Amino acid sequence: MPRVRVFAPATVSNVGPGFDVLGFAMHRPGDTVGAERRDEPDVELVEVTGDNGLLPRSASENSAGVAAAAVLTRVAAGRPAPGLRLWLHKGLPLASGLGSSGASAAAAAVAANIVLGRPLSPCEVVACAMEGERAASGSAHADNVAPSVLGGFVLVRSCDPLDIVPLPVPDGLFVAVVHPHCEVSTARARALLEQHRFQLPDIVANAGNLAALVAALHQQDLALLGRSIADRLVEPVRATLIPGFDAVRRAALDHGALGCSISGSGPSLFAFAAAADVAARVAQAMRAAFREQAGLGSDAWTGPISIEGARVVDS
Repeated sequence: MPRVRVFAPATVSNVGPGFDVLGFAMHRPGDTVGAERRDEPDVELVEVTGDNGLLPRSASENSAGVAAAAVLTRVAAGRPAPGLRLWLHKGLPLASGLGSSGASAAAAAVAANIVLGRPLSPCEVVACAMEGERAASGSAHADNVAPSVLGGFVLVRSCDPLDIVPLPVPDGLFVAVVHPHCEVSTARARALLEQHRFQLPDIVANAGNLAALVAALHQQDLALLGRSIADRLVEPVRATLIPGFDAVRRAALDHGALGCSISGSGPSLFAFAAAADVAARVAQAMRAAFREQAGLGSDAWTGPISIEGARVVDS
């Protein structure tokens, strides 16, 4: 089979009260992985571009290479199997809170499965992509890779065994995502949480918000969705890593956002809106707040939730 190229989109994970269990796919940006068979076993990572030389070039250390190797292992099941050759192009900023390592892993797992004849189910592909996330961040969470592979909103009920619940995307829902030009590593953000003790009233409040958020998606209730974005556990801890967080969140709400919170580990923030022009206005206000309050430039993306997920862009 000739080389196949797969694009996997950025994702917003955690989604307010949904720490490690809820994520959704964006239309852009994203990562692209080219894959083809090779006669030698294992995975060769031929080239990585778009990362300014910052990512590992070894397939055994790069999330894309690890995810593709997981596909080979699962397909071979102890039998001899062909190897894979990969090309990775990063369209996502690193340490941005937009699922950068997850998009690489998702694109590689999907591409590898296609090259091998699509022997794996979508859930099995997600499981392989999770191994790429494990290599990149130290834990095999699925709230980035699952929506990047599958598209839409995804609830991860369990990682072991893997149990993924697709959720509906309400009509008329738009998102603004703003990435300030600074970095927050997932490892550092997780370390902060490990040092923190959470109070029972905050845990109860988050459980109510997560349940209401899922209900809002099913009922297409955008007002309830906005009210449910509140996070009393993780956001207060991680907000300290994001310069200007309070001002940026307030700017989003003042300009019509339904709700606003941290994307993944940060520093990116996302905001929901009920119309495309409102999402654009919110993004501009958030960028201005980052600039004025923290002296940071930023990038912004607006649009509907992507229901497509990872996809072939050409062969």
